[in-house]
Amino acid sequence: MFQAIAQSVLDESELALCQRVYDFVVSAKGITKEADCEELASRIIQTFQHGVKDEQALLRLLI
Repeated sequence: MFQAIAQSVLDESELALCQRVYDFVVSAKGITKEADCEELASRIIQTFQHGVKDEQALLRLLI
């Protein structure tokens, strides 16, 4: 899911970092709905593109 949204805007290392954040947040929050997953993926990508490129900082913002 996340990779399909992110592949066109992130390089391989950025994608891997954002995927880890996505997987962790989905697990930590128990997100199961498709729409919620898509919204989370979009938020991660937007936040990353706006300069928050540290994995721990992303996690703090999204949890």
